[in-house]
Amino acid sequence: MFLPTLLLGIAASVSAAAAQAGDRLTTGNGNSTILNPMFPGFYPDPSCIYVPEWDKTFFCASSSFNAFPGIPIHASKDLHHWKLIGRALNRREQLPRLAHTNRSTSGIWAPTIRFHDDTFWVVTTLVDDDRPQADASRWDNIIFKSKDPYDPASWSVAVHFNYTGYDPDLFWDDDGKVYLTAAHAWQVGPYIEQAEVIDLDKGIIGEWRIIWNGTGGLAPEGPHIYRKDGWYYLLAAEGGTGMNHMVTIARSRNISGPYESNPANPVLTNANTTSMFQTVGHADLFQDGNGNWWAVALSTRSGPGYLHYPMGRETVLTTVRWPEGEWPTFTPIAGEISAWPTPLEDLNIRGVGPFVNHPPLATEHLTFPPNTPLPAHLTHWRFPISSSYTPSPPEKPNTLRLTPSRLNLTALNGNHAGPEGQTFISRRQQHTLFSFDVELEFVPNQAGEEAGVSAFLTQNHHLDMGVVLLPRREATGNWPGEEGQEAEEGKGEDLALHVRFRGVLLGIYATTNGGNGTTPAYFSNWRYTPLEQFRD
Repeated sequence: MFLPTLLLGIAASVSAAAAQAGDRLTTGNGNSTILNPMFPGFYPDPSCIYVPEWDKTFFCASSSFNAFPGIPIHASKDLHHWKLIGRALNRREQLPRLAHTNRSTSGIWAPTIRFHDDTFWVVTTLVDDDRPQADASRWDNIIFKSKDPYDPASWSVAVHFNYTGYDPDLFWDDDGKVYLTAAHAWQVGPYIEQAEVIDLDKGIIGEWRIIWNGTGGLAPEGPHIYRKDGWYYLLAAEGGTGMNHMVTIARSRNISGPYESNPANPVLTNANTTSMFQTVGHADLFQDGNGNWWAVALSTRSGPGYLHYPMGRETVLTTVRWPEGEWPTFTPIAGEISAWPTPLEDLNIRGVGPFVNHPPLATEHLTFPPNTPLPAHLTHWRFPISSSYTPSPPEKPNTLRLTPSRLNLTALNGNHAGPEGQTFISRRQQHTLFSFDVELEFVPNQAGEEAGVSAFLTQNHHLDMGVVLLPRREATGNWPGEEGQEAEEGKGEDLALHVRFRGVLLGIYATTNGGNGTTPAYFSNWRYTPLEQFRD
């Protein structure tokens, strides 16, 4: 019988500074210190709001691409302790097309979250990234709404509206009119467009018109509209999502423009700096209960060499000074930022997900006890087949039974999965140094049956370590369609595997590699241990 223990991780010492990760720090003058990233790991394109009607709570949404459940929503009372309270996209019937998007850069892009008329609204784009930029079918712009963001079932099915572009924003003006602002496709524009909404519940939109061309940087995108001191401010990202990424701003006395650019643009960027935090852009602005202004943005911890950023694009937080009638001034992004005084610490937040980085550097130990659902923060790639994941099955309590999918992690042909799904469940890598290990019991009896652990970036880029039954006289451990796969065989003994690696999604999988096998794999004692968080 195979009883292997699979280990995936990095060993490192823990510094005193890293041990503070996720804790609230207060300076002698009463200000607080923000530790970035606010959401470490795969949480790009952030959008945040402050909702005093909901117990003075901050809510943030971020992109999820092909990950499911999609559009994670985090909540906080003090801007230091953030809890995953759910996902806006949590049921297949809300958006069936997610099962069919091709390429790993497809899926959900750049949600905007807003609160109006006792309702939470999320507007976003489902992208089929293998289609031409100017192809309207590439861009499926959609709206979700909810009366209770803590209740997954309260999020509506997607309402679709017609637009050849992406990154939509919702804005309610003082006269009650509603506007959508979005970025037109790169090769057609580039420019920012706007349309008045005729019926938001039905996705009926008026005529789109160009309101700003940006400052000349690549791909003006991620627009947000704000009303302040008699001005309409238009915030955008430019320069592409790489090293030239930046935040720019323009304003107008009329919502439809013309918009004049801030002479000091860009207002936020780390381009041409030596900071560890690079690619800063795609920002959103919000106020707290004391009237202080804050901004969230995306960033990668790559350093100026832009060579290694295994956690991808993360969410960072900074302060903004915005005097009456003047342009806003952003504090540059860094690992530690001296911030406004924040609300008193409050961890009394609803929702079933875990807190981000609290307690700091604590080991996540999942034992899959009987009569419990899968932990809320675990993530699939596109829609899962629910019956393939059984916590604590009767024959092996305190394990997670995985029923293999025909498709492996590459999906045989790469990039695409389809409605049959892939048996894969994971969590985000959120620390620079970590260890991830599980115990596996698996007895394959048909050629091609395989189970193991994966450090998964995309379907074409993942490192897998597992147990696979190969055909006789198979010379290598590579199964057709799998890239960089390592395999081990052994009988009647324990098997231990260890690899040093940094990944984006760390998880477990089971597959038949296109065969007809049905042998389940049993995983137990899932441990993710944070070791250190680098900020400079």
